Amino acid sequence: MGQFGIGQPVRRKEDTRLLTGRGQFTDDLNFEGQAWAAFVRSPHANAKITGVDISAALELPGVIAVYTGEDIAAAGLGKLVNDASYKDRAGTPMHKTQREIMPTKQTRFVGEVLAMVVAETHHEAREAAEAVIFDFEELPAAVGTARAVEAGAPVVWPEFGSNVVVHWEYGDKDDVDAKLGAAAHRVSVDLVNNRLAVSPMEPRSATAIWDATEGGLTVYTPSQGGRRLQVALAENLLKLPTDKVRIISKDTGGGFGIRSKMYPETAMVCFAAMKLDRPVKWRGDRSETFMSDYHGRDQVNHAEMGLDKDGRVIALKVSTLVNVGAYLSENGVRLPMEGGGRIIPCSYHVPDFYFSVKPVFTNTISTDTYRGAGRPEANFIMERLMDAAAEATGLAREEVRRRNFIREEQMPYKTHLGFTIDSGDFAGTMDKALEAADWKGFEARRAEAARHGKKRGIGVAVFIEGAGSRPTEGMRLRFEDNGDVTVYAGTYSHGQGHETVYSQLVHEFLGVPFENVKLVNGDTRLAPSTSIGTFGSRSSMVGGMGIKMASAKIVEKGKKIAAHLLQSQAEQVTFEQGVFRTQTSSVSLEEVAAASRDPSKLPDGVTPGLDEEVTFNGKAENFPNGAHVCELEVDPDTGVIEIVNYVAVDDCGVVLNPFIVHGQVYGGVAQGVGQALTENIVYDDGGQLITASYMDYGMPRAAHLPSIEALFNVVPAKTNELGVKGAGEAGATGAPPAVVSAVVDALKEYGIRHLDMPLTPERVWRAINMPMAAE
Repeated sequence: MGQFGIGQPVRRKEDTRLLTGRGQFTDDLNFEGQAWAAFVRSPHANAKITGVDISAALELPGVIAVYTGEDIAAAGLGKLVNDASYKDRAGTPMHKTQREIMPTKQTRFVGEVLAMVVAETHHEAREAAEAVIFDFEELPAAVGTARAVEAGAPVVWPEFGSNVVVHWEYGDKDDVDAKLGAAAHRVSVDLVNNRLAVSPMEPRSATAIWDATEGGLTVYTPSQGGRRLQVALAENLLKLPTDKVRIISKDTGGGFGIRSKMYPETAMVCFAAMKLDRPVKWRGDRSETFMSDYHGRDQVNHAEMGLDKDGRVIALKVSTLVNVGAYLSENGVRLPMEGGGRIIPCSYHVPDFYFSVKPVFTNTISTDTYRGAGRPEANFIMERLMDAAAEATGLAREEVRRRNFIREEQMPYKTHLGFTIDSGDFAGTMDKALEAADWKGFEARRAEAARHGKKRGIGVAVFIEGAGSRPTEGMRLRFEDNGDVTVYAGTYSHGQGHETVYSQLVHEFLGVPFENVKLVNGDTRLAPSTSIGTFGSRSSMVGGMGIKMASAKIVEKGKKIAAHLLQSQAEQVTFEQGVFRTQTSSVSLEEVAAASRDPSKLPDGVTPGLDEEVTFNGKAENFPNGAHVCELEVDPDTGVIEIVNYVAVDDCGVVLNPFIVHGQVYGGVAQGVGQALTENIVYDDGGQLITASYMDYGMPRAAHLPSIEALFNVVPAKTNELGVKGAGEAGATGAPPAVVSAVVDALKEYGIRHLDMPLTPERVWRAINMPMAAE
């Protein structure tokens, strides 16, 4: 459909509003009679609560109320629960926690909410929170993913007897061990996938308004689509009918997975609003974001791979410890099995596979989904193994990958854990990346860098993801009196450009002018009842298919109205590019929409209006993939790394808007480079968070990133009619292994085979100089 249809690099509608300061975020909203909330947080990683004194806080100016866990328990509010149900091989179920909104007897991580103060102003609430006094009996803390399973480690939940949530296994360990032992080449890697602070630009916040007359609650908060928050609040925590809780998200400054989760602070703000019958607002600060927003990643992996004499993989063994924190979040325990598990062994054909996963409790904030949700960790394992296999076999890094890729003739390819990869051209995607990066000409550039005292390296990473999970989503299209078309969506745009892409789809399917399409999202009252939200790179599939289905229903109804206007039969009417035609005459969709509002112009049995709500409920899961090449220089005197070239070739299926997908790739690469080079959450031995501000936590900056060349190798998905695959998580998946591979390549003359992330200048310098220090 020309300039504004599918595949066109249309500039984002949203940008003018956001870049000129007209965005509306939760903290921008204030209401008459509004009170402010502030939270008292635990200073200890593990301690019994032996007493609390709120009297001094209650006497301070402006203080309205102080609530503790005892108040919540007395009110009968629910708990934050996890519905996963894994078992070990003996059939023993996993240990499960029920997290109190505010604990009454014991606190289990620094930053846990212990009390809430409500006051007339923000300053008064924060000042009064400082006056709430808790008494504690401090206990030893379990800190560190690997250390939590060592003999004698403190146990987070003594009633479980161990910090291991469950020992989940797939495959025949003895069989895989035998094949590894008989392999011509056997390689192994020990990896730490570092813990990350998700760091959305907008800190968490919430404002709750209680309507006592209607018995309804309205909550303004950042989200990734409010339906999941609505259900958690209404059904699990507040014990209200679901339709009595309304979640509204205006603009949201970053999601990345954690914005789809329920937190105690949101429930407490709602509780206070209901209790006091007045609006209550909370705005978290950056330190609270570091301490209490769920973290990402944090795995320790040992992996072994066997190859035959020709360099083809015959067996794989992966053992994973994943740190789930003190409490089970919604998805933290699932990530290795259902996130990474859906794709591991990733882009490669591996005949035999054993997978061991032990989620472990520690006295830290919980981990949960973060851009990629288990897939970056799984791909990192495989790509480090492939580099090790290249060294062991003497094959080039690209060649050992090429020999082991899943081939086109093997598709649809069923993965070990039961998922089906429908499409992909892994070798072609890698070759396109290598060519764009001038892989063959690299050695000349390495030599030139050496003349300037720099160590130059190049790395490649080939990866695959899983997108489109929970393939049910509602979508509604309505023609308005002024000629506009409104898209009512339960998916929620928090950076993905839905307002633009959905307008392109409506323009493509119905011929409606691009500028006449409006998007309404972020409101559970207006969203279709079957909507779920935006996560896991699903919106282009489930939302796009919903628009396609609703458009088809509008065309079907429009043909009946057009036939009536043209004095023809509906079967004789065609529709193309916004016009209904018979062999002798035509009428525009705009004219049909206008006629649909006039009962006198409608045929018998046709209801007024063009307004269709549909539910897409089909197979939409797909497997976006790509190949990234990173070229960089290391200064051996300082350990400083400079990325000098980065090429990303992605197979996102049919690309709906290249401009927007490029933006998604750039942002993902920035986050992946951040994990590889600068970012790392650190707790000390007592469970105190050391990296609780940007003075200590290394966010990637412009200096860490080069200009990124983003290209596509389009292989349409076969699981949805649009042919689209997810795009939002590619950069964060491909960048860490590509960067690490390049650094190791640059430092191979020092005998360095692997370095754990983040590759800070100090860590790199120490690795270079350790042999000298040993001498």
